[in-house]
Amino acid sequence: MDIFVYSDESGVFDVIHNDIFVFGGLILLGKDTKDDCSRMYSHAEKVLRVNKSADNDYELKATKLENSEKTQLFRSLNKYFKFGVIIKQKKIHEKIFDNKKTKQRYLDYAFKIALKKALKSLIDSGALDAQQVENIHVYVDEHTTATDGCYELREAIEQEFKHGTFNFNYGIYYQPLFPDVNNIELKYCDSSSTRLVRAADIIANRLFYLAVTDQVYKQSRDNFYITFLP
Repeated sequence: MDIFVYSDESGVFDVIHNDIFVFGGLILLGKDTKDDCSRMYSHAEKVLRVNKSADNDYELKATKLENSEKTQLFRSLNKYFKFGVIIKQKKIHEKIFDNKKTKQRYLDYAFKIALKKALKSLIDSGALDAQQVENIHVYVDEHTTATDGCYELREAIEQEFKHGTFNFNYGIYYQPLFPDVNNIELKYCDSSSTRLVRAADIIANRLFYLAVTDQVYKQSRDNFYITFLP
């Protein structure tokens, strides 16, 4: 079985002007589930386009939609596994914001940890058999990470999931979730041409809204796995 992950961000990672930053997205277990989700979301978008009298070139991004329209799209994803991370920027170390490199490393860490915790929860609940996972495909909106950081993020995810990691300060080794996985693929996508990255945009936007309005508890459903940092 292959795992398909689609992710986007919401907010600005800038501690001076912003407090909350989030990643959010979908975790789809198997190609059949991925194809089913794509069809469901395609139908939801078509209905919304008709209601808005919008043509096919109009990208249904969260920033262009009314709250009721975003809710409509989000509900079309109810039965699928979702994950996210909420970063409270004013609580993380100020040195992280020193330059683009340290900021990107922290964002890579946040993304990797949120995805790992969500997948571990799926394994622990019995929804996912780690031994059956052959490949992991991760699709991220292309504006989320600098292009030259693609290799580093893929390597970080592979290290965490396939090889395991060390905490050298405490001499602790963390076992990998999927030691027998064949391949971990990371791709940056244009949301205008990747339907499920647009779905991830809606999920991230929803999580951001719930975080800034202190309503995350309203999203406490079994199929939405949310990590809080720090």
